[in-house]
Amino acid sequence: MLSERAWYRSLYWRLALGLIAFLALALAAQGLLFIWMTDRIAGSMPARSPRQLAFLVASDLSSALERDPAMDPAAHVREQYGRVFQSIIILMRDGRTVSNHDEPVPPETAATLREEAARIGRPRRGPAAGGGPRPGGGPRARARAEFAPIVVDGSVAGVVVVPFGRPPFSRLVRELGPTMGLVGGVVLIAGGAVIAFVVFGPARRRLRAVQEATERFGAGDLDARAPEGGGDEVAQLAHSFNRMAEELAARARALDASDRARRQLLADVSHELMTPLTAMRGYVETLSMPELRLDAETRDRYMGIIDEETRRLENIIGDLLDLARLEGGGTAFRRERVQVAALFERVATRHEREMRVRGISLQRRIDPGAEVVIGDPDRLEQALQNLAANALRHTPDGGRIALASERAAGRIRVTVCDNGPGIPPEHLPLIFDRFYKADASRRAASGSGLGLSIVKAIVERHGGTISARNDGGARFEIVLPERRDPQGTGGTGPDGPGETGSHRGEGRTTNGASPARL
Repeated sequence: MLSERAWYRSLYWRLALGLIAFLALALAAQGLLFIWMTDRIAGSMPARSPRQLAFLVASDLSSALERDPAMDPAAHVREQYGRVFQSIIILMRDGRTVSNHDEPVPPETAATLREEAARIGRPRRGPAAGGGPRPGGGPRARARAEFAPIVVDGSVAGVVVVPFGRPPFSRLVRELGPTMGLVGGVVLIAGGAVIAFVVFGPARRRLRAVQEATERFGAGDLDARAPEGGGDEVAQLAHSFNRMAEELAARARALDASDRARRQLLADVSHELMTPLTAMRGYVETLSMPELRLDAETRDRYMGIIDEETRRLENIIGDLLDLARLEGGGTAFRRERVQVAALFERVATRHEREMRVRGISLQRRIDPGAEVVIGDPDRLEQALQNLAANALRHTPDGGRIALASERAAGRIRVTVCDNGPGIPPEHLPLIFDRFYKADASRRAASGSGLGLSIVKAIVERHGGTISARNDGGARFEIVLPERRDPQGTGGTGPDGPGETGSHRGEGRTTNGASPARL
């Protein structure tokens, strides 16, 4: 957010400060130019008023004509007074009209000025001394000009006329326009270059980097990212794009993984279902051959095999549906206090006969503070039954199986251990995958291969984790969050509020099928 970012790094502040700096530079340049031009104008006007200017020019021309009677007054006036903005008009006795600018004097104006100048008498004092007859107030006022005679050898050779008022605006534009335009253009180019280099250049480069990253990402490069340096709005845009790109890339990778898992699952399901179906079809075709005369014992044996394969097929399909409901969140879990001792007792009762026949002992241990867990009793029992059946399958005759519950770092840890051969280390990371078994030759006799996947799904739906390692045999650890529910009426589970209610009858337990360890 803007409040979390240094103000001087904001793109808007940079734009504002850049424009203000440009205007300040322009105003400073214009001010300096104005001062310089004012000084130039003041330095080129040696008099303070039209009357003083008129007598000064008349004195100068009188002296110049006395030194050189053949001098060209027009060239002299333009050379000496061409930079003076005030209009200076020279009316010579021979009829010539001279001006310090290239603008021609209108004939009517020249006639009026001559009429007024004719009334000026011979001066009593030389113009160089600053004297001379002053025109009458009336004519001067009517002509709106100051008159000064040009006296050469005691006679009037002409009259200097300086009109009242400011110089024409067009003359100022013509005289000052080129210089001011040149300076203004230089300032504009320099200011624009500074703004482009300081403000728009970096922003343009970083925006182009964001654009290139989006194009690369759109073309399939999921690792394309935009640089986030700068700390302004462009950096924030790049950060938002990178965060979006990371999320989309993660989703794309998840979709790819899901697609691969889906294809693998279809292949595994097809293989698992094909095995019992092939066996059933073979025995059914054998029984249906009229040319074969089977005795009752052989027929009953074939029918028993078909019945076993049918039950196995039913168990695989049921486990698949159960796993799909667990992983898809379609099964509602109850949240209530479950006594760990009761879970262990049901596991012992379920496998009591097989353990007695094989001489396997079952040890149970419940530490103080680990007597109760919060969850769905049926699903927790299903997970423990699967683990116990798996341990029983891989425990040698006369061995032992241990069930334990203990507190660990504020959580409840339930373990199922056996003293069997353990799990090969290379298979430990894969044993919770669907249909994964280390010994492919035992696939037909080792259950559906989904038992541990179902256990993992049940534990994760309870907000816990499950792991396996070797410790004198195989050791499976279920770690569940410790939730206190003194009312015993439920609570908030990992699936959020509202996931309550019984699911009795909708899920499958391990009756009839013992999932494999691998």
